Amino acid sequence: MIKRNIEYELHQLLKEYPIVTILGPRQAGKTTLAKNALENYAYCNLEQPENREFAESDPKAFLKQFGSFVILDEIQRVPQLLSYIQVQVDENQMNGEFVLTGSHQLELNQAISQSLAGRTGILKLFPLTISELSHAQISFDRFEDYVFHGFLPRIYDHHQRPGQAYSNYYQTYVERDVRQLINLKNTLLFEKFIKLLAGRVGQLFNYNSLANDVGVDTKTIKNWLSILEASFIIFKLPPFFENYGKRVVKTPKYYFVDVGLLAFLLGIEKPEQISRDPLVGNIFENLIVMEYLKSRLNEGKISNLYFYRDSNGFGVDLILQNGRDITAIEIKSSSTYSERQFKNLNKLKQISANIKFCYLIYNAETRVFSDHKKAIHFDQVELFNKQS
Repeated sequence: MIKRNIEYELHQLLKEYPIVTILGPRQAGKTTLAKNALENYAYCNLEQPENREFAESDPKAFLKQFGSFVILDEIQRVPQLLSYIQVQVDENQMNGEFVLTGSHQLELNQAISQSLAGRTGILKLFPLTISELSHAQISFDRFEDYVFHGFLPRIYDHHQRPGQAYSNYYQTYVERDVRQLINLKNTLLFEKFIKLLAGRVGQLFNYNSLANDVGVDTKTIKNWLSILEASFIIFKLPPFFENYGKRVVKTPKYYFVDVGLLAFLLGIEKPEQISRDPLVGNIFENLIVMEYLKSRLNEGKISNLYFYRDSNGFGVDLILQNGRDITAIEIKSSSTYSERQFKNLNKLKQISANIKFCYLIYNAETRVFSDHKKAIHFDQVELFNKQS
């Protein structure tokens, strides 16, 4: 088992709250994290029909069988259980009593806000990071190999073939979860949608264009996107709205939470195809954006990630806001360094006095310059993110 960086934050929240809720995509390692970090806790999987039936028919007796200190897996399957958990933790006044896991934000957010407000700390566990793989003595020389293998723990723990693993993941989880959340009558239409979405990764998003290409209305596209986002399949990166004296775009970008799934949807069957793909820059950008996001989530922080683009087409790939301080990041798949790669970063620094760090993330050796400028090899993103 690969040790997760989020484990420290899990233990901290258990000291502070009666309940800790771990959210994240399926197969990201939520269950493994909870069971291995909390070996003295009882465990119950609510995906199992008999457990779910017991919890639904007699919630008080269901909870009583465990006493205190229990992990309830896939709690969104029995959301009404949260009200009974609330009563128990209010009576016991004890921190660390429950650990809940869930894979659907839409089904859980409202229930949690109604029943567990102020009683639960929330963590979001996404798939593995490059640094977690490195600590487990797993590394690749090329970013293409990280992309192709993806970051689902089972691929590494069970030595699964990535192509087959993501094909099964798509059919078993992505399609199944979508069917549960929407009245999906045409599976082929949705498959067309998600593959076209993969072809638009990291681009300014045009809802009308995608709707026309899929053959549905924009309302359906927005609904499907919200479902994928709530199921932790995709991540929406919003534009940065700070007023720099120019009109900024208001259109978001979308990335896939696991870049291995993106590679599968793009029809990539071996790592060597990635460097020749017309979307190689966007694929590399997806990898880096998610490394930044996972690093922040593993520390219990909110995203605070944006991109900047004005109406004239000038922009910077990634903005990390920390209070008033801003880290501006350019992402290039290039394997050679050039001062020109800092052009947009230098220009943005002239526009805003709040730019504290300027980073270039690329596919070559790390270089440290004056004025808080760094060119960083892609596998060191998490290290420098902690310094921002």
